Amino acid sequence: MNEIAFLTPDPDVLARREAIVAGLADLVPTEALVTDPRELVPFETDAFTAYRRVPLAVVLPGTTEEVAAVLAYCAEQGVPVVPRGAGTSLAGGAIPQEDAVVIGVSRMNRILEIDHDNRTCTVQAGVTNLAISDRVAADGFFYAPDPSSQLACTIAGNIGMNSGGAHCLKYGVTTNNLLGAKVVLLDGTIVDLGGKALDAPGLDLLGLLCGSEGQLGIITEATVRLLAKPEGARPVLFGFDSSEVAGACVSEIIGAGIIPVAIEFMDKPAIEICEAFAKAGYPLDVEALLIIEVEGSEAEMDDMLARIIAIARRHGVASIKESQSATEAAQIWKGRKSAFGATGRIADYICMDGTVPLGQLSHVLRETYRIVAGYGLRVANVFHAGDGNMHPLILYDVNDPAEAEKAELAGADILKLCVDAGGCLTGEHGVGIEKRDLMLHQFSETDLNQQMAVRAAFDPGWILNPSKVFPLSFSRQGAS
Repeated sequence: MNEIAFLTPDPDVLARREAIVAGLADLVPTEALVTDPRELVPFETDAFTAYRRVPLAVVLPGTTEEVAAVLAYCAEQGVPVVPRGAGTSLAGGAIPQEDAVVIGVSRMNRILEIDHDNRTCTVQAGVTNLAISDRVAADGFFYAPDPSSQLACTIAGNIGMNSGGAHCLKYGVTTNNLLGAKVVLLDGTIVDLGGKALDAPGLDLLGLLCGSEGQLGIITEATVRLLAKPEGARPVLFGFDSSEVAGACVSEIIGAGIIPVAIEFMDKPAIEICEAFAKAGYPLDVEALLIIEVEGSEAEMDDMLARIIAIARRHGVASIKESQSATEAAQIWKGRKSAFGATGRIADYICMDGTVPLGQLSHVLRETYRIVAGYGLRVANVFHAGDGNMHPLILYDVNDPAEAEKAELAGADILKLCVDAGGCLTGEHGVGIEKRDLMLHQFSETDLNQQMAVRAAFDPGWILNPSKVFPLSFSRQGAS
């Protein structure tokens, strides 16, 4: 059946819409179905707020079985479905269409099992990222991926976008910490992938699912890896007189075989924004700042820091400040993790997410400033320098259509720059709608057709999260 478009006041279309809502009402409790136009507004966008579409309806299931029933019904009726976690996607991954039903997992927020023997935790998909670490902290464990939105973002969204965070340099991103998942396929079939073992037999379908942006199925449960908390951790601030020199220092640290737990970068605009908000003690007289955290025993941290400091001095480091207490360390990280929110206090922005080889950091930073200045805009750079995951924040006025267009064009040029430097379009935010038309800059038509053929094997009618990831001109070509 073709997709239904509920975009006009045509009586037949409205009757069809009412029938769809009535069908949904038969499948879930009243409190799990949102249809009032005013109550639908919070679901019209995600953290990529430049685009908004009010969906047909929102369903907030409480169980896997409810998800299965709703998904099978929507597939049968030809109604597009947009999976949604907490709506923190920065690439438009959860923005709906007017004819779509949003299936959100926010009510599925229980931690189901903590298995200390196997060092795993099984949770419903609506559990927030940080809630896992909070639950197991007293037992000496933590969940490693830590995106800046970890207070709000859900495990379902983490898996959909393969999220990372500041500590992914040492511990990896979501796919490196995901052991199993319960997934509902388009026809309502419930499938268990992986489990508590470190590796599962057969095809790596779990790896395929992680980063699939809600286009292969809807995740309702996940089993993740727990790690023992380190003996100690110490973040250190390194100030530099230029962003390019700071980038070169990062390259030499990694090139020397030193792997701190995190290396985060801020340029001067980002330093000033974050310090004004968090009062973290960041130096304001430098052009760039590295937050480098080491962990382990006191002897291990001292040794690693001595090697890092020696490299930083070879690059003319202007200032070095070690945290002296747990409180001070927490403030340092508060400043970094508040960067996006703090920036939003002073300007609208688009946050990019290109990844580049470390040897290209200085070049890409220099060109990023040139590109943004060429459009007459400002940029603040704050990103995961250790793995080359760039997050330039392009500042603009959302109420000025000309500036909004310039911001998008500048962002596209930066992402093309990342690809041309040997990197890729995304490190942890996903493609969503933000980068879909840039996919042809990274992939050939053959590459994209192969990717879409895999997608079509799970969803031949393109019901799940349509109009995302792939250029619109290709959206049905790969399904044939």
